[in-house]
Amino acid sequence: MSLIPATILTGFLGSGKTTLLKRVLSEAHGQKIAIIENEFGEENIDNDILVTDSKEQIIQMSNGCICCTIREDLREALQLLAAKKRQGLLDFDRVVIETTGLADPGPVAQTFFMDDEIAESYLLDSILTLVDAKHANQQLDDRQEARRQVGFADQIFISKTDLVSVEETADLMYRLKHMNPRAPQQAVHFGEVALSDVFDLRGFNLNSKLDIDPDFLKEDESAGHDHGHDHEHEHEHEHEHGEHCDHPSHQHGHHHAHEDDVKSFVFRSERPFDPAKLEDFLGAIVNIYGPRMLRYKGVLYMQGTERKVIFQGVHQLMGSDLGPVWGQDETPCSKMVFIGIDLPKDIFLQGMAQSLV
Repeated sequence: MSLIPATILTGFLGSGKTTLLKRVLSEAHGQKIAIIENEFGEENIDNDILVTDSKEQIIQMSNGCICCTIREDLREALQLLAAKKRQGLLDFDRVVIETTGLADPGPVAQTFFMDDEIAESYLLDSILTLVDAKHANQQLDDRQEARRQVGFADQIFISKTDLVSVEETADLMYRLKHMNPRAPQQAVHFGEVALSDVFDLRGFNLNSKLDIDPDFLKEDESAGHDHGHDHEHEHEHEHEHGEHCDHPSHQHGHHHAHEDDVKSFVFRSERPFDPAKLEDFLGAIVNIYGPRMLRYKGVLYMQGTERKVIFQGVHQLMGSDLGPVWGQDETPCSKMVFIGIDLPKDIFLQGMAQSLV
């Protein structure tokens, strides 16, 4: 049996997760989707879609989709669904896990790597985070769970942009980009999202395409504009020792008055890494900062191989894979993004630089 792709859907209360799910469930896309609701007593789809009082855990829907409400733990629900699929009792193509709005998606993602039985049945595709444009700034200011959800995202959908001004939406997108430059952002209306933006994103695939918005670290031409609140200007040299690595050497972005504890930074270098030194350094920082390291991912130039090394991690779990050979027209170059909670940027960048050959 081939691996079942799984998608984690997260977002703060009222951000529109259920609306998006209803759309995915009701659309005639020919895919059979199992929805796992990690419910916490708040909104749950059964009430809206199924209108049922059934105590049964798994409910088959008319269009072939399945709804499973978890009252135990996620592992058991995933094992149960996989077993029923193997036995031919349930037919579905993929799984979507809707987390409660108060959830940290980290442990949900880790389930797919730490549990051998789950890893043998499922492939974690991506984490989708919904952000409510109207209430996002307040939620991000007040709630660490909301900031974590942004930090973990492979794709961010921004809902309710019709309720705020164009400037407010732009400022929010700028803030989210500073928290997580890996995740593409898209405004969505009433859950209307193309399925190609929801499924098979391969956010956890160790592919060689490192999804950092190419413009994220370029000089911000709009730094002078002001939407009526303070922008502090911060000058940052994101790479070490004047190496190029295909980006201008002096970026500064206009930075909002919001001081988020979830932040991102990028290490770049055209010098190769010493594999042993890098392994020691990453092992040491994961030991100390692992719980605060939300996502980290990179394409690395390593001594001793002509191929790209693709690396990524979630919290304390990390892994690497050999990618394609560096192209003839490419300058070998390492790029690694770290997204986490109050990570000491200087220590990380210095340690990475000291792990170079």
